[in-house]
Amino acid sequence: MFSGGPIFESSIPLSVFGVDRQDAGVPRYRLLVCAGEDGPLRTTGGLELTAPYGLDALGRAGTVVVPAWRSISQPPPASALTALRRAHEEGARIIGLCTGAFVLAAAGLLDGRPATTHWMYAPTLAKRYPSVHVDPRELYVDDGDILTSAGTAAGIDLCLHVVRTDHGADAANALARRLVVPPRRSGGQERYLDRSLPEEIGGDPLAEVVAWALEHLHEQFDVETLAARAYMSRRTFDRRFRSLTGSAPLQWLITQRVLQAQRLLETSDYSVDEVAGRCGFRSPVALRGHFRRQLGSSPASYRMAFRARRPQEGAERQDRGDRPERSERGDAPAEGLPHQRRAPQTLDGPQAGRRLEPGKRHEPGKPESDVYAARTPEQHGRADGPEISGLTGTPGLTRLRGDRGGRPGGRPGSVPGLLPGSARSTAMPGQRDRPVG
Repeated sequence: MFSGGPIFESSIPLSVFGVDRQDAGVPRYRLLVCAGEDGPLRTTGGLELTAPYGLDALGRAGTVVVPAWRSISQPPPASALTALRRAHEEGARIIGLCTGAFVLAAAGLLDGRPATTHWMYAPTLAKRYPSVHVDPRELYVDDGDILTSAGTAAGIDLCLHVVRTDHGADAANALARRLVVPPRRSGGQERYLDRSLPEEIGGDPLAEVVAWALEHLHEQFDVETLAARAYMSRRTFDRRFRSLTGSAPLQWLITQRVLQAQRLLETSDYSVDEVAGRCGFRSPVALRGHFRRQLGSSPASYRMAFRARRPQEGAERQDRGDRPERSERGDAPAEGLPHQRRAPQTLDGPQAGRRLEPGKRHEPGKPESDVYAARTPEQHGRADGPEISGLTGTPGLTRLRGDRGGRPGGRPGSVPGLLPGSARSTAMPGQRDRPVG
């Protein structure tokens, strides 16, 4: 724990791993609360905390949790980064909740790996650490011995996932009942995304170009148009935009158009063809392709699922005599005749809740969401590190990266929905009783 960290995130590992609930069928962890810097540690609300252990206790832990970091603009203490690197080299599993991912990135533990954090800070993480493959749409990302989560409540999701990985679904479900939370939350962070960009861009000359683009999404323009407005060549504009946002300008522009289409599908009665035109797509086919890649559903299926959650509004529309919205193919109404359309399929694991087009199957290796990345996933690589330790029970479906099949104890094999080269890791003898730090 660090001074200035938010108390909610700091209390999550204490609640999950620090309370004896063996009477409810939850295996007990041994928890050591360690100060990442000199105390007393001050947290939100003016509270002062005193941790009973220091950084030297990390050497005793099988799992190390960094619940949060006080400011994404401040570097973490060098002594804490050194202790984290040493613990990882000795085989510990490292977890970063919310802004704790910035501490892991500063220690170099996320280089070449997939990771997530709060969607509001994801562009900053990608910009500051360009070798990290940042996905702002996931609630959590499990890369074997390194795990990260999105903001606040997503830390609970990740900690439950750790219990499920260590001790099985029954233990995780029992703990979820005691915490009065769902064992698995569906969906990701995409429902919370807005048009925010890193705060640093506010004083940059490109801010005016970005503001113009957001105001004219209904027009058809490309990156060359934006570069011309910035009085830059395409190459210079691409490099400058990527350095500010962690995303390529074309990727960012498509994402904004899809988000605008998502809002129109939720709030208007425009047809899919009209939505495509009002979001700057050159054709409805282009909208459908990008929409499905980012949100895992076709525009018509997304609208149908969204309105199914609002039956009262749909009934009022029928009472007014409004005609129901027709489906994408035009063969049946999207409302009022649910028996004619199958509900969208969903994915399991970290991508749980992602909707797929009815009749379609998810193809392994094809990502279902946009990412902030300075390089493509195929360009990311990392050297083999130590074998994962402290994992027991049957691992659940996790989003892994990197082929560990060649290591002793590894079990190579692909799982549908995982990134290419995924593998599961098994327990190492003698690691079950190592404490959580």
